[in-house]
Amino acid sequence: MAKLSGYFNQTNGILYSYLFCLPLLLLYELLILISQPDTSYLVRISVDVWMKSFFSFFGLNPVSATLYAAAAIGAIIVFRKRHQLKNVKGRYFGYMLGESVVYAILISMSIGLFLGSFLNIAADSGLAGLSRLQLIALSLGAGLYEELFFRVILVSLLIYFFSKIFRAKNTAYVVSAVIAALIFSYVHYVGDFADTFTLSSFLFRFLFGLALNVIYVVRGFGMAAWTHATYDLIVVTTM
Repeated sequence: MAKLSGYFNQTNGILYSYLFCLPLLLLYELLILISQPDTSYLVRISVDVWMKSFFSFFGLNPVSATLYAAAAIGAIIVFRKRHQLKNVKGRYFGYMLGESVVYAILISMSIGLFLGSFLNIAADSGLAGLSRLQLIALSLGAGLYEELFFRVILVSLLIYFFSKIFRAKNTAYVVSAVIAALIFSYVHYVGDFADTFTLSSFLFRFLFGLALNVIYVVRGFGMAAWTHATYDLIVVTTM
């Protein structure tokens, strides 16, 4: 029991989250280039496009700037948590991957049951027309970039804001999670590459976002990112 407690306490931290998510970034960028040889037009995750547009605005190479930014953030994290480096356990990353797979399967089963049995609808997919390798790349990118924006940034800001309004911390968490999940679902229907709105897809994304918000608050960014990526990988590899 003490070992299990130690695993959860250590892997909740930012150091494990960063190290756990680094492969998502590297694999995503590599597979985007491999799966889309026409570099003049690359299909990317919308949040990734926002970030790279920001870098391009300042005349920077967006991919290089992204990698440099990730390296700089990693250097800061490693320096601040340098006293924890000797306690990093390689096997924990395997446990975390297994944990994310379990969460992805449970989310898929529970949301599918709710949408299918209670609402009598199924989640829609807007992935037609993309190659399998593109879908795998986008699955990894969604796990990384969407969780970075919608969980780390949005949920954290909402929790900070509502903690000033509500005395009960749990109330602030619940309100933040619900609002962030609504925004997460809504954003998929906005912009040049927006999906066609359907009730089933909106509800699915809302419930999916809500589940990921809980995972982020309880288990941290790394677990939320890999759960998201793992779920998407299961979907695209079984289509």
